[in-house]
Amino acid sequence: MARNPYPTAAPFVPEHPNLPRLRQAAAGCKGCDLWQRGTQTVFGEGSSHARVMLVGEQPGDKEDLMGRPFVGPAGAVLDRALLEAGIDRDEVYVTNIVKHFKWEPRGKRRIHKKPNALQISACRPWLDAEIEVTRPEVVVLLGASAAQGLLGRDFRVTQHRGEWVESELALYVMATVHPSSILRAPDEESRHDEMRKFVADLKVVAKQIYARKAA
Repeated sequence: MARNPYPTAAPFVPEHPNLPRLRQAAAGCKGCDLWQRGTQTVFGEGSSHARVMLVGEQPGDKEDLMGRPFVGPAGAVLDRALLEAGIDRDEVYVTNIVKHFKWEPRGKRRIHKKPNALQISACRPWLDAEIEVTRPEVVVLLGASAAQGLLGRDFRVTQHRGEWVESELALYVMATVHPSSILRAPDEESRHDEMRKFVADLKVVAKQIYARKAA
């Protein structure tokens, strides 16, 4: 791939942003080298007044082809977990810390490859702009890449999942597993157990936002 002339997405972020303007601008982003591999930018999706923002690592194969976040198998797990936790999907904005699909070929398949620190850093201005526009009460980081990219390399989801952590991202910030990890569990019993724990984390979010709403 050709060398990328931009070290960050910052020059592509419009002034006085709103979600439609951000989405339109992100479609032409070349802030890191991943634009050369992904089919298209996969920007966040949801209401500009969403109370909860869910931040994953990057789009997957189906997301890359459809141009929408969390529409593949992991997205189906997430939708089910939100339903079981009692969180209204209309109150959720979903996005990723990296907006292009990073992959490597394996036969005819495109296999997920973890974005590196430079790619995560380069894409950060888009997430900052999404947070600025939506101003969510709660930000939930899904998986280690999102959590470490936003809370620091020493953060461990396994040690602090489901806990409120101090961060400038939002008033309430939590990290938990990525729903794709549930799909990778070795057997049905393990998947059921991991799903139960994931839903329990999201119920902490539900309790917080709906307690504040009632108040």
